[in-house]
Amino acid sequence: MRPQFFRVRSMELKGTIINEPRVNDRIRVPEVRLVGPSGEQVGIVRVNDALRLAEEANLDLVEVAPNAKPPVAKLMDYGKYKYEQAQKAREARRNQVNTQIKEIRIGLKIDQHDYETKLKAMMKFLDAGDKVKVQLRFRGREQSRPEMGLQLMQRIAQDAEENGVVESAPRVDGRSMVMVVAPIRRKSQAKSDQRRRREAQRDAERAAAQEAKRIEKAAAEKKNDDAAKQQEGA
Repeated sequence: MRPQFFRVRSMELKGTIINEPRVNDRIRVPEVRLVGPSGEQVGIVRVNDALRLAEEANLDLVEVAPNAKPPVAKLMDYGKYKYEQAQKAREARRNQVNTQIKEIRIGLKIDQHDYETKLKAMMKFLDAGDKVKVQLRFRGREQSRPEMGLQLMQRIAQDAEENGVVESAPRVDGRSMVMVVAPIRRKSQAKSDQRRRREAQRDAERAAAQEAKRIEKAAAEKKNDDAAKQQEGA
């Protein structure tokens, strides 16, 4: 039975037009560069032949590169493809929601103890996978010395470089200077990954040694059995 054809449609959503690809008999070109379901390059074929191949495989013919010469079409289960894309989009939105932006406020004349407290909190946020917005508030005449604020921001970025990287460089926003730092993988996590790789390698070597012993033992037992049979035959 011929797979269900999906109608190409343009949907207007809050001023954005979303175009779906042309599928099956909606592809109105004489020939396409055909890609198989596993990504293999079939070559340039007539669109009627491509549709026949799709029908025989119970798949859809989907135009994936309409502007190519000739257009590129792929054999796939279009319904499954749309479902997987929707799942990926939902997962991406979920990850975006989980990433929060924490805020740390400091002053230009912050003392060392307060600085270390703020830096510790910032490192904790970054370690949890959250971004940190550092807001430096200028007071009175301090607003005329933005270079001092920049130096403090650079100091913070340097002290936090093990856990974070500057995503948005320091910029003046009214009476404040703002910088955004994004989390990165910690060295401890990298060491943990390295340790797990070493353990996995040791496990593999141990398993290989055990298998070699098993094979050697089986060979020795077979040799003894063969010797015993020869003695019986003699």
